Formats: sequence, structure tokens, C-alpha cells
Amino acid sequence: MPIPMELQHASQDFERFLTDAKDMAGLATRNQTYTMVQGVLQVFRRRLSPADAIRFAGVLPPLLRAIFVTDWPIDEPPVPFADRATMTREVQNLRRDHNFAPDTAIRDVAAALRRHVYLDDFNRVLASLPAGAEEFWSA
Repeated sequence: MPIPMELQHASQDFERFLTDAKDMAGLATRNQTYTMVQGVLQVFRRRLSPADAIRFAGVLPPLLRAIFVTDWPIDEPPVPFADRATMTREVQNLRRDHNFAPDTAIRDVAAALRRHVYLDDFNRVLASLPAGAEEFWSA
């Protein structure tokens, strides 16, 4: 069996995603963008059970999937979805001294991500997740 195309082009696809997220957020560097993206993914993951998180990870591009599950404290119970401002502050607390995520970070990452996933699959999984998941990823 040949290597799936999404794996063959994972690095290039990830770079395109980072560029989109950087541009949408108005950030200056890939490193700033990576921290913002990692924060957004972790804040979302914190609100899912392991089973839901794995289903969500399955619709992400390979490198974003890896970021989503890296350093996951799997035994912590999920927390409820909060208002966007509260969750944005959580995003901004990741590596606080090196975090340049704007107040629009969640929306910016959501808009970029929607350009790099299969939307039908993404929306189907979001609809199956707890209340708040679809709103989190609205752009």
C-alpha cells in the first residue's frame, strides 16, 4: 500500500496552515503562531473526554493531530466550555512570557483550520461532541 498523501505532504500542509493562521492573527513569526495554535488546541482538548478527543483528532491533518495529543494529561477530567473571552485567556496563558496570541486567537485558528480539513468530516465530528464544541470552532 502506498503512503497516504496526507502523510507524504504533512510538512508542506502544516507550513501552509501556519502561514494562514499567522496571517489571520497578524502575528510576525511561525514560533508565535505555533504557540497560539498549540494553546487553542489544548484549550479545546481540555473540554473533551478522551474518546471525544480521539474522534476529533481523527479529522485533523497529521501534524495538528500530533500537536493536539502531545503532553495530554489524559487522567484529568474535562472542564466545561466557557465564554470565548475566558477560553482565550487560557490560550494566552500557555508559555505566557512568549505568547503573542491576540484576543481573536480562537477565531483565527478556527478560520485557518477550516481551510485545511475536510469540512464535512470536521462538521460531522463537531456535531457529535458536547455542547460548545461547534461554537468554539466557529470562525
